Amino acid sequence: MTDQRPWLANYPAGVPAEIDPEQYASVPAVLDEAIAKFRDRPAFSNMGRTITYGELDARSRDFAAYLLGELKLKKGDRVAIMMPNCLQYPIATFGVLRAGLTVVNTNPMYTARELRHQLVDSGAAAVLVMDNFGKTVQDVLADTQVKQVITTGLGDLLGFPKGAIVNFVLKHVKKMVPDYTIHGAIRFNDAIARGAKHELPKISTSLEDIAFLQYTGGTTGVAKGAMLTHRNLVANMQQASAWIGPLAREGQETIITALPLYHIFALTANGLVFMRLGAKNILITNPRDMPGFVKELKREPFTAITGVNTLFNGLLNTPGFSDIDFSPLRLTLGGGMAVQRAVAERWKQVTGVTLVEAYGLTETSPAACINPMDLAEYNGSIGLPVPSTEACIKDEAGNQLPVGEVGELCIRGPQVMRGYWQRPEDTTAAIDADGWLHTGDMAKMDDKGFFYIVDRKKDMILVSGFNVYPNEVEDVIAMMPGVLEVAAIGVPDDKSGEAVKVVIVRKDPSLTADQVKAHAREHLTGYKHPRIVEFRTELPKTNVGKILRRELRDEPAKT
Repeated sequence: MTDQRPWLANYPAGVPAEIDPEQYASVPAVLDEAIAKFRDRPAFSNMGRTITYGELDARSRDFAAYLLGELKLKKGDRVAIMMPNCLQYPIATFGVLRAGLTVVNTNPMYTARELRHQLVDSGAAAVLVMDNFGKTVQDVLADTQVKQVITTGLGDLLGFPKGAIVNFVLKHVKKMVPDYTIHGAIRFNDAIARGAKHELPKISTSLEDIAFLQYTGGTTGVAKGAMLTHRNLVANMQQASAWIGPLAREGQETIITALPLYHIFALTANGLVFMRLGAKNILITNPRDMPGFVKELKREPFTAITGVNTLFNGLLNTPGFSDIDFSPLRLTLGGGMAVQRAVAERWKQVTGVTLVEAYGLTETSPAACINPMDLAEYNGSIGLPVPSTEACIKDEAGNQLPVGEVGELCIRGPQVMRGYWQRPEDTTAAIDADGWLHTGDMAKMDDKGFFYIVDRKKDMILVSGFNVYPNEVEDVIAMMPGVLEVAAIGVPDDKSGEAVKVVIVRKDPSLTADQVKAHAREHLTGYKHPRIVEFRTELPKTNVGKILRRELRDEPAKT
């Protein structure tokens, strides 16, 4: 076996070949250990307010007791959480898990169409939503099985008077909270107060129970829920912890969490790995406000930061960033999308720390490959498979290819999802009989076991680390009466890696690009919006009439 894993010989000193995915019985067991060790240490900080591990323990316990004692939810029921990074997120997430329930992470920027699909598909029994997005929940509630809505304002855990001021400004000054009415909804703080009156029964959560339904796009354009079990998350936390082990110091780390915790990268890397270390996690609610983000970074020393290429690039181009004291910074991890050489080199120049690229998928919880943390400089690789993980390159027939040859990257390990929620055919298509997850990424491996992404087998578009599936964009644009045919493709973009472009054959000659973009805004989350709209008289097709997206990507633009 070892000779088929050349990467082991190139592991950094101190990183084991294997981890024990059964070291903890569940994700809450990891939390319990952290609480016992670090009770009085700061756990999460947001907008100047910090809660300790002890407070996280008490409040997540009370929320769990509310879900079981008041709502009478049963083991395995799903609870959707729809909010940006704020203190409510970790309290609610750990509360749901401690109750033996499953978290359905929900992008707060979803349109009604996208949210309806996710709530219906997951069968969520309850949803916790921030006021800013309550109107979207109101609009779809009647079509779902949701029994209880829990609402909260961004300022609700910030204390008085700050919290009240934040909520007032968001609603009345910035007009960021549309009016909504949801009969029977309860406020998050009230739910916690009610939960405090209930005992929390002993919950037996096994490693095979589903911790998260993490939705990801599909080739059909329908978002599918990846079933991530407690085993998957515990294993991936162990793998990433082992990898950064030599760099990480228990009880001494402060990590910047700017990527949303509802995204699998931040959820595992920041939310779980650094919680286990007793780190202080600084939650950035709106990283798109780059000047505000830089101001936040100047407030206190930080030792680690994760992000996607666009985030690092944005920071490097924001005035004041280069003035920050980076002497405490020891770890910068980039994932979600390809890290560009120019960005990595400039990051090293400004901060003195190497931007280490990692590779993962929602389906792998997410980490599959990471570059050595002691990497001297950017190397263009996605790194080496993490402990207890096998990776190989396969051809179309499923045969493993030798070093240097390009084929589909396949991953096998304890972090690979159980499958897609209620979609056995999709699961079988993704995970073969030998347990290999087919990633859809074309890659090659060198003789040292480093993997390099070459291209994508699928037509999926990657915008700032988020998957955009062409079918979904096409389905939405095709709803317009003036559209005869449409194809969506990804085109290179300096800022986001790729941008969405739609090529349309008009039915109505008066249809404009602005009308197409306005329609997309109504039905698609921001990162899925077409940046470029091009009109043509026909689209390239196969002899059976299938649109050739790859041909559209490869040829020079025509009007």
